[in-house]
Amino acid sequence: MNPELLKMKEVALIYLDRSGGLQKLVDDCKHYNDSKQSYAVYRFIISVNPSDITELDAALGNQILHEPLKAAQIFQSVCFIAVKTLSLIEQLQTEAQISIVLKPTHLPSLPSYVLSLCEFPFNYMSQRFYVSEGIVIAMGMVTKYTQGARFLCSEDSCPFSEGFKYIRVHLPGATESATVRNDFVCSLCTSPLHEDMKFRVLGDKQLVEMIDAKVLRAFQTYFNNKPHFRIQSFTVFLRDELSNKVKIGNRYRFIGIPACIQNGPQTTVCLEVNSIQLYTPKDPSHISDNFKYLLSLTSNSCWRFSAILANIFASQVVPPGTYNTLKLSMLLSLVQTCDEDTETAGYLDLLIATSDTLIVDRTTLFPRLLNYSICLVPRGIRHPPSSNIFPTVCKDKHGTGTASIQACSALLAKGGVCFIGELSSYKKDKLELLQSVLESRTSTIFIPGKKYGEDADQQVTLPIQTSFWSFVDVDSSSKKHIQKDNSLIGQMDLSFISANLIDAFGLLIYCSELNSCQLALPLMHHILKKAIDPEEALYTVSEEFRTQDYEELIAFAKNLQVELGPEAEKLIHGYYLASRRVRTDSIHGSTLSASALKILVSLSEAHAKLSLRRKVLEEDVLIAVLLLESSLTLKHGKILQL
Repeated sequence: MNPELLKMKEVALIYLDRSGGLQKLVDDCKHYNDSKQSYAVYRFIISVNPSDITELDAALGNQILHEPLKAAQIFQSVCFIAVKTLSLIEQLQTEAQISIVLKPTHLPSLPSYVLSLCEFPFNYMSQRFYVSEGIVIAMGMVTKYTQGARFLCSEDSCPFSEGFKYIRVHLPGATESATVRNDFVCSLCTSPLHEDMKFRVLGDKQLVEMIDAKVLRAFQTYFNNKPHFRIQSFTVFLRDELSNKVKIGNRYRFIGIPACIQNGPQTTVCLEVNSIQLYTPKDPSHISDNFKYLLSLTSNSCWRFSAILANIFASQVVPPGTYNTLKLSMLLSLVQTCDEDTETAGYLDLLIATSDTLIVDRTTLFPRLLNYSICLVPRGIRHPPSSNIFPTVCKDKHGTGTASIQACSALLAKGGVCFIGELSSYKKDKLELLQSVLESRTSTIFIPGKKYGEDADQQVTLPIQTSFWSFVDVDSSSKKHIQKDNSLIGQMDLSFISANLIDAFGLLIYCSELNSCQLALPLMHHILKKAIDPEEALYTVSEEFRTQDYEELIAFAKNLQVELGPEAEKLIHGYYLASRRVRTDSIHGSTLSASALKILVSLSEAHAKLSLRRKVLEEDVLIAVLLLESSLTLKHGKILQL
């Protein structure tokens, strides 16, 4: 035997012994022995740490990283000898029956090990390990594939007409026909081989589509001036224990081997995944010095810091001092977004009503303010009108005929904000679906079995973990509908939208700055100045508090863990019970929705985070009460005490 190969086998055995791999091998063999099923292939998963192996032997470490298929053969030989020596599997006859799957714990942090759709050249021909990072945008159903098969010579007199000489196993990038087909011949007598069907081993397979996280910038229209763009997805194969290990909309780091799959006249580049790691963003450790100084100056008040933040926020697109209530609400909604995959986050949905027809146009201030704001979180998405807000199902494009769930805007904005544009532009069925999602925070997809080759129909329920922002132009919408003549004092006429849908949004905010002549001039001056020179900084605060500073502030604030103080909790429950009591009549019951308490808590926590505090105070609750009471007044009118 080659001395170098022998040394690598010795190192592989030493590594398995030190890392606990041998004990795992013994446990896996016990599982095979306890099973009454006959196996042609015995599959073993070995976790390998490239750094540890390289310290033991650089040649073996290099082979694992750059020639993983050859490295798997070394571990295959070692495991076969171990199993036979220790008599762990009595039925095992040949080394070919051992199938080894190497799972690297990590790869070197070097550009040459990164496979990115955004980089050129796209090196997919070398069959070695790469790491690829992306967001799952589509998931197919789990199907079966041939993991391993036993073939026998058809000539009875041939010694290979029995035994386990011809064992075929799936290799990364191989199609089903590469593992099982009817044109194999015996190497000894050239007679045709036939498969022994009772020894076929089946495994699970799932096709997943992902996109590079940088693609999300295309959905953030404030930073994207291109009206047309093409998004290229990337196919990922998850097999066996990795099937159903990812959630649609989440961001992952995949380690695997690239391969080319021929699908008719087209060649598709895919990744055969060996290991999956959920992406965890780095915790922001700082805010800008200007914000720190501002916080120190306003430390004598629990409201001043957040008030100044709202006043000067988005000075790049609107003049300071305008839309303060809206800007405060947006900041509170942004700090309530959550990077973690959790269902307990207190998302704040905003519905903004405006009667300023001049600024409803997409190219002017109001939509630009919303577009600018969603770009401050990594998962801020502006929903394209031509696509779906919520997940849909279609046939898998790889020819399997099975169903594939498509993410759409709401899941792309997971943990962030989804700006869905003007509410009145959607049809009734879409609005009813939106209401259902806002109330339940889930979206249910029906998959007809007959259409997608399944025995039975299926229903898949997906959590929707994002905040929704929308706006409605009251003037233009009211012209298309008959206005109510019995509106209560302070109540806004939104009869053209379902009352239940309005209640499903956490806050209803009314914006009409141009009705004030005092505020109209600064707005018009800002519009004209920006039209002449879009890059000019019109205000000093735009240079002192940059967009990047607000990004860092929001990232830091939303990761703060806040707790309710006893006084704050008492005030929240007291206001909720009192408000529910005074907003109840004998005919219609209570006009205060059941979710109002949750919204109140979420607003209070958000204001504490925005003020960079870890404890919710009574002052935070007061801001929450003011915003919620204003929203309730717009929805149901003022409470009159006689």
